[in-house]
Amino acid sequence: MKAVVMAGGEGTRLRPMTATQPKPLLPIINKPVMEHVLRLLKRHGYTETVVTVQFLAPLIRNYFGDGDELGLTLHYAAEEIPLGTAGSVRNAADRLRDERFLVISGDALTDIDLTDMLRFHLEHEALVTIGLKRVPNPLEFGIIIVDERGRIQRFLEKPTWGQVFSDTVNTGIYIMEPSVLEEVPPGRAVDWSSDVFPRLLEKGCRLYGYVAEGYWEDIGTFESYLKAQADVLEGRVKVDIDAFELAPGVWTAEGASVDPEAVLKGPLYIGDYAKVEAGAELREYTVLGSNVVVKEGAFLHRAVVNDNVYIGPGGHLRGCVIGKNTDVMARARIEENVVVGDECVIEAEAYVSSGVKIYPFKTIEAGAVVNTSVIWESRGQRSLFGPRGVSGLVNVEITPELCVRLASAYATTLKKGDTVVTSRDASRAARALKRAVISALNSSAINVLDLEAAPLPVARFHTARQDVRGGIALRTTAGDPQSVDIVFMDETGADLSQAAQRKLERVFTRQEYRRAFPGEIAELSFPARAVDTYARELLRCVDIRGVKESNMKVVVDCAGGTSSLVLPSLLGQAGVDVLTVNNRLDDAAPTETLAARRRDLQRLAELVASSRAAFGVRFDPVGERISLVDEKGRLISDERALLVLLDLVAAERRGGRVALPVTTTRVAERVCRSYGVEVEWTATSLDTLTRAASHPDMIFAGDGRGGFIVPEFAPTLDGLAVFLRLLGLVARTRMSLSQIDARIPEAKMLKRTVPTPWAHKGTVMRSVVEAAEGYRLDTTDGVRIVEDDGSWALVLPDPAEAVTHLWAEGHDMDTAQALLERWARVVEQAAGAR
Repeated sequence: MKAVVMAGGEGTRLRPMTATQPKPLLPIINKPVMEHVLRLLKRHGYTETVVTVQFLAPLIRNYFGDGDELGLTLHYAAEEIPLGTAGSVRNAADRLRDERFLVISGDALTDIDLTDMLRFHLEHEALVTIGLKRVPNPLEFGIIIVDERGRIQRFLEKPTWGQVFSDTVNTGIYIMEPSVLEEVPPGRAVDWSSDVFPRLLEKGCRLYGYVAEGYWEDIGTFESYLKAQADVLEGRVKVDIDAFELAPGVWTAEGASVDPEAVLKGPLYIGDYAKVEAGAELREYTVLGSNVVVKEGAFLHRAVVNDNVYIGPGGHLRGCVIGKNTDVMARARIEENVVVGDECVIEAEAYVSSGVKIYPFKTIEAGAVVNTSVIWESRGQRSLFGPRGVSGLVNVEITPELCVRLASAYATTLKKGDTVVTSRDASRAARALKRAVISALNSSAINVLDLEAAPLPVARFHTARQDVRGGIALRTTAGDPQSVDIVFMDETGADLSQAAQRKLERVFTRQEYRRAFPGEIAELSFPARAVDTYARELLRCVDIRGVKESNMKVVVDCAGGTSSLVLPSLLGQAGVDVLTVNNRLDDAAPTETLAARRRDLQRLAELVASSRAAFGVRFDPVGERISLVDEKGRLISDERALLVLLDLVAAERRGGRVALPVTTTRVAERVCRSYGVEVEWTATSLDTLTRAASHPDMIFAGDGRGGFIVPEFAPTLDGLAVFLRLLGLVARTRMSLSQIDARIPEAKMLKRTVPTPWAHKGTVMRSVVEAAEGYRLDTTDGVRIVEDDGSWALVLPDPAEAVTHLWAEGHDMDTAQALLERWARVVEQAAGAR
């Protein structure tokens, strides 16, 4: 039986470690990770192996040759272009047609029992057996669901946290019958998990999952690379360490020279012919490659140092990786999460701060303090994008330099000569940072239409025009005047989809940005009458019949934001009597604290009641969301406001569909059903809601947090558009908001948040699915468990914070409370909270 080792990956997330070598050659305890894989194959009797290669293929061939030194016979199947996981194996089909074969990744460290996996495959007469492993964080892997006998039920590639309902992931280790190759078309990029296996599953083929008990770690990130080194030293994985123990946990290879006066605190590894001088201190999880020299007074802790590196006297390395043939001179200091590429020079007393990446063949001058990469650094956070775009403290996390790099990455995802809209809120910080954004875009051959200060809906409207490819808006973070959000938009004016966010983040992390030649520097222009164009189109699209005849009075609070720039153009033509407050741009207070917001809402309520207005509206500072006050001066909560507007729209339209997130009370469904309107439940992410709202038969959408979509105008959140639509609906229905509110049933829904370590989120969701066996499950976003009587609970991991959110709704509050308590206990136990 033959094996196939897939060794064609670039390992882009590991750059600059993989800038000059393919990922399978990354050393783990001074041996390429692929060598550990080949030794595992030999231990289980696989002596003939086909290696699929593509990126820097000659380096792999030169290192392993024909495999004779390892006691193996190696054949190579080269890809001219990347063919995917299945296409690369199909490319080697001539050597695999005769008998079943095993497929394994050449860049994952494992000691999984391949013999027992083969026994499982034969015992179940499987067409394909997939090696599975339970991992703490399944986000970066393909999730696979199996039944109690191990037969595969479902595949899910690279899920979001809302889609995680198991922690059993695909290891990329397969045992296959040769007939599987007939399912893979030759010469095309085809993937096993996303293309071939789902097709086989639909045909009813026998696909099984073998849940392995051994060790498995995908070497896909800097953190996992260091973890694999530590796990080998701790003995958590069975691999060959060609060295002897100088002391417990202190491994030294042939020819290594360690002075008796050196301080060694294992576990650690010292490579062949390395030299450690007196007074040097090597601490836990340090790995030295071949021919490394560590001079007196140097300190290394959890540092991985590749071959032929010099560490000068007093050098200080902690939690970093140093590439081959690099010199770290006297008293240089390299902090955690730093990667230094091959053949670099870090001169004396240089300081390289945490998270910096230094690409190969670079020199850091003596005494330099390096806070960013020589090219540009990654921010090193869990995810670049959060729920509000890219967010952080002004001039601490969000600096002009960062804005330049972000805008350069965004420009790199577009074509030269494309046009992008930019805008900002009233804040001084957004104004300063936007200038950095514009400079970077123009320098990357991207034309800019700058709206200056404008409501976010106006920016979205102009971004959606035919000749524009995207947009960037800067705004102060809601409730935090010290922070700013950078919102990236696609050609429809909506926030970037998660796929587009990941693409931008990859470019940003790889730090390979496009620059324009001098003759390609793009233009900056300021469109005339941008606000008037928006207002005119809004009035054309939104039905305001009956407003002028109703003699309606409303109170509007602009919150000192950019909506004050648009309202005069709208209200003059709408024909409504309006009392406005905070109708100005306030650059000193571009957002408000929770206390200030409550104070202003109370004032708005008093004004509505005293002036006998039909209702009151308060816009957020960028004009995207609204808060409502009824004619009696009572604040309508965001959840209740969604139901009121839903009732008004559905009662008038008497058909169509509305889009609502799965966290919305099912009272909304009852309201819609009474008017013949259907509900489409969506995930909680804003890009999912906006995509749903773009369908032709959509009449309304809302997120339950004051954000509403008026589909006949635009499929994006727009506080100004929903205000105009509300004017027309109230005028024509001849009912007050309190009357509409009174006829809608009260929701019996509760919410709770449970702290959940990132490492336990996958376990939590698997535990929820297992505890919910026998119930009807909805996995639109998270896991929603539906009882026979219609009561339900939703468990949803937060994508940005270490918490899990729970919702529960019943026919009464006692039922909802009991449901919430039950599923909170499941989450708490799985999260280790108790």
